[in-house]
Amino acid sequence: MPSRLVRYAAVGIAATAVHYALLVATVEAGWLRPPVAAAFGAVVGAQVAFVGNAWFTFRGTALTLGAWWRFQLTALIGAALSYAIVAAGERIGLHYLAAQVVATLAAMLATYEINRRWSFAAPMPSRE
Repeated sequence: MPSRLVRYAAVGIAATAVHYALLVATVEAGWLRPPVAAAFGAVVGAQVAFVGNAWFTFRGTALTLGAWWRFQLTALIGAALSYAIVAAGERIGLHYLAAQVVATLAAMLATYEINRRWSFAAPMPSRE
């Protein structure tokens, strides 16, 4: 059985495909600037990631509204990180897709740890 990080990365590939498709489509159509498009794609891709991670990566954990909200907050952190890295990349002259690759790797590592420790963490047993 692949490790949890490998499963997280596999789900991330699907979510990233959605993210990048939206990023490229909205930038190339002239609808959004690259940093905003990066954040938008990250949030939509996060919905794909939530379903995939709940079903495949962190299976066996209770799927609650609380877990969904924690995952959404984590996705916003990833989107903000993505926005910041793409904006910084643009400022130094990188193509927005090159900057997004860096952002994706940074966000994946950061959000994996947050999701593992918080979003999908098993609840602490109550002391009665």
